[in-house]
Amino acid sequence: MQRSQNDVESRIDWGIIFCVLLLALIGLASIYVAAVHDRQQTSVARQVITQLVWYAVGTILIIVIMQFDAEQLWKLAPIVYWLSVFLMFAILVFYSRAYYASTGAKSWFAIGPFTFQPSEIMKPAYILMMGRVITTHNNRYSVHTVDSDWRLIGTMFLWLLPILISLKFQNDFGTGLVFFAIFCGMVLVSGVTWRILAPAATVLVVVGGSALAMVTSSVGRQILEHVGFQAYQFDRVDTWLHPEQDTTNQGYQLWQSIKAVGSGGITGTGFNNSKVYVPVRESDMIFSVIGENFGFIGGVLLILIYLLLIYLMIRVTFDTKNEFYAYISTGVIMMILFHVFENIGMNVGLLPLTGIPLPFISAGGSSLIGNLIGIGMVMSMRYHHHSYMFSSNREFR
Repeated sequence: MQRSQNDVESRIDWGIIFCVLLLALIGLASIYVAAVHDRQQTSVARQVITQLVWYAVGTILIIVIMQFDAEQLWKLAPIVYWLSVFLMFAILVFYSRAYYASTGAKSWFAIGPFTFQPSEIMKPAYILMMGRVITTHNNRYSVHTVDSDWRLIGTMFLWLLPILISLKFQNDFGTGLVFFAIFCGMVLVSGVTWRILAPAATVLVVVGGSALAMVTSSVGRQILEHVGFQAYQFDRVDTWLHPEQDTTNQGYQLWQSIKAVGSGGITGTGFNNSKVYVPVRESDMIFSVIGENFGFIGGVLLILIYLLLIYLMIRVTFDTKNEFYAYISTGVIMMILFHVFENIGMNVGLLPLTGIPLPFISAGGSSLIGNLIGIGMVMSMRYHHHSYMFSSNREFR
């Protein structure tokens, strides 16, 4: 009995748990500070307890997901993918009218006080499905050629297309960027030849630069309007480039966030000693709380915790030597990295506001659950790798 318990404990990656726990504690402390200084007088206890409940739900999901081995995850991939796609399109009909009025996005279900964003659950479902798609392709084509690699990229994009279409109708451009980042990261590790990747990277740079040039000119904006860009998306770019000149709530929020982070200096103003008001700082602008209270040192330490978490996930991937798991791990890493990069970047004014939360820290159940499901899939790797070594010449059916 003792030996069995020790065996189970040895298969749990306590380093990953420690990093997530640290981030959760930082998140709870930051949400507490944000709630205390919220001018809307929102109940502090309610916000903190609500987040604790979501952490508890996410912890249960991690434990459950860890019980699924590679073969079971393989079989579940298409089921959870299509179920999530169904929810992504169902939201277009049953979206919360109140959230749409305040955000302009049809992204939330609302049942009483309970709200849910299906795109956050779609992220791990898409990662799981792409792990299966890439592994199946590489088992079928043992040698990478330009033709076979284009076939893989096209197949991966076809699985991404329903998600992008749904997000387009939801008016959720920021989440679309997350899925595109996951797509790019998984393409990079899939074995696609550089004869495709190099020109593709060049095209992306050119298209990105051209898009930025168009969105900052009146003629370019007229063209973009004809292909579906909305006024609020242009407003976010204007807010990003000139936050001090913007008179909308978005511009005020970004400018206040920049001031809050700047006022923290090197060591910060001290815990719960916030002087700069940032609207709705408990969610997308939570880094402004960390930057103000704990300064540059606190921000750097937070980034180091994220980097340690990423390193531990990469180490698990190499330890298990499991192709299917490797692609899943890559998708989860890209999801977390992009969230961290975009959220911190927009809080300090380096990137435009996109509504991307800070993983494991920002208030909100949907995002937290999505990220914790990703952690559960990665932790399943070490928990089961002694039983299921998924080599490149084996396919689960």
